[in-house]
Amino acid sequence: VLDPAQNSTFRDHYLDVELDLSEVVFIATANVADTIPGPLLDRMEVIRFDGYTVDEKVGIARGYLWPRQRERNGLREDEVAISDIVLETVITDYTREAGVRQLERELGKLLRKTATRIASAKVEAPVMLGHDEVREALGRQQFYREAAERTAVPGVATGLAVTGTGGDVLFVEATSARGTEKLVLTGQLGDVMKESAQIALSSLRSRADGLGVDEEAFERAFHVHVPAGAIPKDGPSAGITMATALASLLSGRAVKHTVGMTGEVTLQGRVLPIGGLKQKVLAAHAAGLTDVIIPERNRQDLDDVPQHVRDELTFHPVISLDEVLELALEPATQLHAV
Repeated sequence: VLDPAQNSTFRDHYLDVELDLSEVVFIATANVADTIPGPLLDRMEVIRFDGYTVDEKVGIARGYLWPRQRERNGLREDEVAISDIVLETVITDYTREAGVRQLERELGKLLRKTATRIASAKVEAPVMLGHDEVREALGRQQFYREAAERTAVPGVATGLAVTGTGGDVLFVEATSARGTEKLVLTGQLGDVMKESAQIALSSLRSRADGLGVDEEAFERAFHVHVPAGAIPKDGPSAGITMATALASLLSGRAVKHTVGMTGEVTLQGRVLPIGGLKQKVLAAHAAGLTDVIIPERNRQDLDDVPQHVRDELTFHPVISLDEVLELALEPATQLHAV
């Protein structure tokens, strides 16, 4: 049906008639391209749309979602109002998505409860909704900026990933114990991601002297875990994050809580380019990170990132794992092998 070289003689078996579909333009949409069969995807012209930034979501909420939900809930413009700062709180604390569907649902819930309070005379119009009203209506905060807490101990690094809901922050945890030398991987990791962890460990072993780590430190059982175990994960772009988590564990140096990173790593310690940079950078910005380590060959992709986001972040294009570790790890005070 989708192949213009063949669909001029397409036969509908239900109606038993021939149809010429060669001039028809078919438009298909999907959240994730990975699940589209290869032969079908090969016949498509793929146009990728990036998710909205927080500022764009505030603008959409102000211009479209808020007026629509206010009207649906029987409230007039002069009865209820909300500031852009509070809208941003709803976006960052109660939603995590590339689009605005969940945001509209949260705004609808907020306005329904406000309409109920006005109708029951608990409050008088006009009502200016603030952070307290949002917490009361929507409940406790759903999403947190937790990079500082998660990376406070050696063995945890902050990576950046792309999911079906846009960019996201990915924490990689590493630990070790006495035992037979092996590497255990958990967190529903795909084959490519598992191989990335093996490569990261082997690459670190070859540069043990530079880390100030004794070779015997590698003769242990290592365990690498990527939280959110119910969600399948795959791809090579977490390579430098895994290497950094393991290097942090081995050296006893914590990873800087302001740093997020993405990039594939090779056995020789080279950092290779990745995809989805814009979404990953937006995720870093939303998570409150200030430094982003990216592959040198992705430098030109920064042009796709909104200017105001670029202004608030410091980017570190790198070509080697040594550069990554120098940028990501806290300064060495007293090195010790784990």
